[in-house]
Amino acid sequence: MKIHRWQILLGLALILASVGLYFLHYVIFHDAHHIFIYLVGDLAFLPIEVLLVTIIVHELLGYREKRSRLEKLNMVIGAFFSEVGTKLLVLFSDFDPNLSVIREDLIVSDYWTSNEFDNVEKKLRGYEYEIEINKVDLEHLRHLLAEKKEFLVHLLENQNLLEHESFTDLLWAVFHLAEELTARKKVKDLPKNDLEHIKIDVRRVYVQLVNQWLDYMKHLKKNYPYLFSLAMRTNPFDESAAPEVK
Repeated sequence: MKIHRWQILLGLALILASVGLYFLHYVIFHDAHHIFIYLVGDLAFLPIEVLLVTIIVHELLGYREKRSRLEKLNMVIGAFFSEVGTKLLVLFSDFDPNLSVIREDLIVSDYWTSNEFDNVEKKLRGYEYEIEINKVDLEHLRHLLAEKKEFLVHLLENQNLLEHESFTDLLWAVFHLAEELTARKKVKDLPKNDLEHIKIDVRRVYVQLVNQWLDYMKHLKKNYPYLFSLAMRTNPFDESAAPEVK
């Protein structure tokens, strides 16, 4: 850690001020015994003061700072779903032949508690995600991701991502899928092996998207009821979803 010159000067000035005040006390009262009693008492309390300031207070400030960073990160996650995440979920879930197994579980309601979210999360761990890649409009997908590529790059540059490894992994998966699709001159009538390769990349994004979306819905339910209300009305897994309030 670099120590600046002004910090050294400030430290010396404080020490000199302390010595000067003790000297003034002695000049006025001529009581060195009294001075040393309080000096030793102050020194005895110093380790406790260090404990309070450097450990307890520092940890509390660190906790508040971390919460602030996570709040900013959740704003980034919200922007991601608004711009591209929800669109991808709609696209991929439409071609998941097994979606009926979990669709009802993903219709989040205003009455859900943390237990409901946790139970769905556990169920998703055992779910076999599948994509009928031959039915996916890869040209549309390529265009969508190419259109949002600059947006994704800006998200990856956000330092707050260090606090959220799973969302960072999702962004890299989406970015990789975009790179795979844009690297090909055409995405229609791809060879079978190449199509299977794209399917793996799509499935990777799909799996992480669903789990990240559920976490984000849980966050909105707990902290932002008005945003949660809109998210429920635009739920990508709800076929009857509509933004209008009914």
